[in-house]
Amino acid sequence: MSDAVDAIVGQWEKERPELRDDLWPVQLIARVQRMNRVLDREAKVFCAKHGVEWGEFDVLTTLRRSGPPYALTAGAFLKAAMVTSGAITNRIDKMEAKGLVERVRDGADRRTVRIKLTEHGKQLTEVLMADHLNRYARLLGDLDPAEVDAAAGLLRKFLEQQGDTSIT
Repeated sequence: MSDAVDAIVGQWEKERPELRDDLWPVQLIARVQRMNRVLDREAKVFCAKHGVEWGEFDVLTTLRRSGPPYALTAGAFLKAAMVTSGAITNRIDKMEAKGLVERVRDGADRRTVRIKLTEHGKQLTEVLMADHLNRYARLLGDLDPAEVDAAAGLLRKFLEQQGDTSIT
């Protein structure tokens, strides 16, 4: 079986045979790029179904997985979410208007503001995560779990090589 990447590599091999030995990185990186487009399309459909944007999903799940009281300081959240402070402020403003999160001042230090899941946000996140995991399982449904583990291991190794080893 072949895919679009095989066709692209084949075209280059035909047009520039001298590049044959240098095309090996395309086999993985082009597939990861194409997979990213597929996953982005899926994410947009998923989020539209639930009335959230992908960035909002990220905020909700980041807060939920942080554990009780499901709140993070703005600074801690910025590190976990890997976005600019302007982007996160805008995102939190929209989510606050939807009743998904609230800003809470720290009792000990009123300068410290925590972003906290509301009960509505927590309930929505429970539904989102269940559907999200089902969607991922459906996307990988035809793959053997051992194949998934092998692919995950290779991608982990690649990410470690690039220094992407922490969410904070």
